[in-house]
Amino acid sequence: MKKPASRLWLPLLFMLLLLALWQYLSSRTVIAFWVLPSPRAVIGVFRDQPALLWSHIRPTLIASVSGLLLATLLGILTAMAMHSSKLVRQIFYPYLVVSQTVPIIAVAPLIVLWFGYGISAKVFVVVLMCFFPIALGLFDGLKQVSQEQVRLMRSMGAGGWKIYRYLKVPASLPAFFTGLKLAATYSVMGAVIGEWLGGQAGLGIYLTRSTKSFRTEQVFAAIILIILLSLLLFGIVALLDRLLLGWHYKKLEEYEDTTG
Repeated sequence: MKKPASRLWLPLLFMLLLLALWQYLSSRTVIAFWVLPSPRAVIGVFRDQPALLWSHIRPTLIASVSGLLLATLLGILTAMAMHSSKLVRQIFYPYLVVSQTVPIIAVAPLIVLWFGYGISAKVFVVVLMCFFPIALGLFDGLKQVSQEQVRLMRSMGAGGWKIYRYLKVPASLPAFFTGLKLAATYSVMGAVIGEWLGGQAGLGIYLTRSTKSFRTEQVFAAIILIILLSLLLFGIVALLDRLLLGWHYKKLEEYEDTTG
């Protein structure tokens, strides 16, 4: 089923209208330049400071990817442990929820004391923000596997490993990738928050310095880069989702075709 072209050009048209309004307001000095810089000024930052921007993009990207990979590993192990053992689930599930109720800024002094101002502090913040959606997504996916199918496979002589390999893992992958895509968007934000705690380089450092010096065009440039990095990681995860779960999306498209 082909997607209507309006899904593409309508958002683009809306973005062009926003840019035109933005340029009009800034050129007419309706709003001061240090409050709302013009789009040209923001583009000028990318043109004039490519090396500086890359020097800040690189550590943020490294912390985001490293934290996301570590959160994925920990999330998978935690979800499988909670699914396999009721005792483990009763012990760890409340703490899994509690980990998302504590604001990062509240534990910032502890993070600095434990990890210092290096990359380990940034990676820890990313893991703290990404771990929950990955673990919960996979756990819910495993929990929703039909018990009738499990009993059928056991009646056919399948052991625990084969049930995981051929039934539980494939059935839980859609929920797992949903959590992973959500975590991918959180990872860059987590790295930036970690950089606010201190450091020498990163988009969070660049953002803080630009704000303190009232270089608003640089603040906008940093925000755009954060959005682009988040979209990049989300796109990579979404591509993996499509490649590994082509059968799942084919079934969804067939269902949509039959239901109109």
